[in-house]
Amino acid sequence: MEVKVLNISGKETGAKVQLPESVFGIEPNDHAIYLDVKQYLANQRQGTHKSKQRNEIAGSTRKLYKQKGTGGARAGSIKSPLFNGGGRVFGPQPRDYSFKLNKKLKSLARKSALAYKAKDNNVVVLEDFNFDTAKTKNYTSLLAALNVGTQKTLLVLPAQNNNIYLSSRNIQKTKVISAADLNTYDVLNAGVLVLTADSVKTLEEAFAK
Repeated sequence: MEVKVLNISGKETGAKVQLPESVFGIEPNDHAIYLDVKQYLANQRQGTHKSKQRNEIAGSTRKLYKQKGTGGARAGSIKSPLFNGGGRVFGPQPRDYSFKLNKKLKSLARKSALAYKAKDNNVVVLEDFNFDTAKTKNYTSLLAALNVGTQKTLLVLPAQNNNIYLSSRNIQKTKVISAADLNTYDVLNAGVLVLTADSVKTLEEAFAK
């Protein structure tokens, strides 16, 4: 699949980039995508939730009132889950939500997500560029030139670039990552995937391993 290369002014440079069929042209695997996104979201969870059971509540162990003759239900402890301020039955405990996925499956999921973007013609390729300084208006001008409107954008760079990253950080619905940090969730969450000519090569080499 050939894509025209644009400059940061949104105009065609005359060059074209071939998106590798082995990455952007595969038949997407929905189940692989589901598992990879599920793992990504699970890894975002801190898992520090905790409630106290009745043995952890600070309170008197004295019997509240006599066993018989009150006409009410018997009660032995103020820490009972039946009472306000008592322990919680089967409450949340700290846990790790992460789970393992095979490397090949994660690779398939990322390629599937990229294939969906290519199939929907939501891939834009820019010539390699850099900003002299980290200014938000630089990135705002880039988005305006690409005419992406209010869509979410994901810019994939071949390597980390602080000026570009800092320029985009204060803008909503946009994210900048390096090709090494590409993940299925970010690709699917973006409306438009923006690549540079070098990042296409980097992705091809990474998936060839």
